[in-house]
This record gives sequence, C-alpha cells and structure tokens, in this order.
Amino acid sequence: MADVFQAASQQNPGPLAQGREFVWTNEDFAKVQSLIYQRAGISLHDGKHAMVYSRLSRRLRETGHSSFHDYLSWLSSNDGPEWQEFVNALTTNLTAFFREQHHFEIFGSLLRSNSGSSWRVWCNAASTGEEPYSIVMTAFESLGSNAAFRLVASDIDSRVLATAANGVYRLDNLKGLSPERLQNFFLKGKGDNSGMARVKPELRKAIEFMSVNLIRDDWPFKEPFDVVFCRNVMIYFDAPTQRRVLEKIHAVLKPGGMLFVGHAENFSESKDLFTLRGKTVYERR
Repeated sequence: MADVFQAASQQNPGPLAQGREFVWTNEDFAKVQSLIYQRAGISLHDGKHAMVYSRLSRRLRETGHSSFHDYLSWLSSNDGPEWQEFVNALTTNLTAFFREQHHFEIFGSLLRSNSGSSWRVWCNAASTGEEPYSIVMTAFESLGSNAAFRLVASDIDSRVLATAANGVYRLDNLKGLSPERLQNFFLKGKGDNSGMARVKPELRKAIEFMSVNLIRDDWPFKEPFDVVFCRNVMIYFDAPTQRRVLEKIHAVLKPGGMLFVGHAENFSESKDLFTLRGKTVYERR
C-alpha cells in the first residue's frame, strides 16, 4: 500500500500545474528543496512552487532536458558547472544603494571614532554591488580616500558578483544618491553608454570580490575582520543553519567587532556570541 501511495504522490502535480511547458510535480519541488538546502543552506517554503518552476524552467531549456525529473537526476549525478547555475537561479538579489540608511550612519560614526586605525570589512551578500559600494562610499566620506580601508565583497551567485565587480549601473538606479555622491564616486557614460554610470576606479580598487558559500567550511580568510555586513541573508536559512553561520562569523570577527544584519533578522537566542548594540547591529562577544 505504501508503494502505491508513493507512486501516486510522485505523479501529483504541484500548484498551478496546468498549461505549463514542463510537468512539475510535488516530488520535483521536494527534490529542489533538498538540493538547494544541501548546496546553499536555503530553506524554500512550500509557497515557492511558482517561483522555482519559473526560474528553473530556463535551466531545462538551456541544458536540453525535457522534464524536471531528468534535469534534477542529471544534476544530482555530477558535480559540474551546472550546480552554480542552479544556485544562481534560486537565489534572490534585492538590493539598493544605502539600503537601510541607519546602518551606514552607525558605520560612519564607528569609522570616525577610530579614524587612525586600519579597517578590514566583509560584505557577504554583495549581490550586484550596491551594498559594497555604499560601504566604501561611507568609508571614504568618513576617513578620506587614502585611508587604510579594505573591503571583501562576496556572494554565492556568480552572475551578480560579476555585475558587482564591473560596477556599471543605469542612471535610473542611482536616483536615490545625492548629486555630491554622483559627482564624487561615479563617471557618467557618453555616446553609446549614455544613461549609464561606472563607479570610479578608486572605489573599485578598495574592494576584493570573491565567491563564498556561507554554509561551507572553506572560507578563505586568514585575517580577522573589524566589521561584517550580513544583511538579509539569514532569512533564507533555518534556525540550525543560522546558528552555524553565526558561529563561523564570530570566528572571523575581531573581539568587539560589529555585525550588521537585516531589518527582519533577530539573533537574541545567540547572546553567547553577539550582544545587540543598536537597531540590527551586534557586537562580537
């Protein structure tokens, strides 16, 4: 009887299955949930059926697979570059320059209070670059462009990381920046590049971009950080994964170092690691 039930459940289509290009079953979704959790620590809740179908359908077309079952079986049986495409497809990259402005005000005050120090900062959800460049702009405004300041900017998504490293944006996406910041930190495009802007070389030189998977144990850092920005990342992890990542961040932060997290993230249950010092700002114990 159990075998009969299992066979039936495997053929049970997921929500909104009618009219789709590919067959999409609850078993397919469960397999995706398992694979992305193992690979990136991301917990996909059951309301993500439509999003997962839409994003991964492109991967089926690109790889020539006619069904999700075949694609996921093929993916599971090899360790090739498609894994990165799979992760890229399922990560969410919502970002903006100076998002959660209060963090940059606190960060600037922190920098100015120790202006003679050298600073080593990590932004581990770089996305398309708006956050890391906002961090460096704040540092330059607080310390000067010749200060001893270095930022490591990482992400698990290789495509957005390449965009961040390129540092080119539509002017429409820079409307929230003041005219002073636009003049000080960006070069406006001309001719074929009209309507675009590139970050100035001095900003780009202050940043080292790299791929880092937060749930793996192969973080490449040899020196501790003074500050870590880990904003709007933990919301995609379950509680045990959050705890493991917090322990690893604790290990790469200097004692007294500061951790900035997203507005929806609360780590009051990890008081042995971090003490709340402001609105979603924690100090390493």
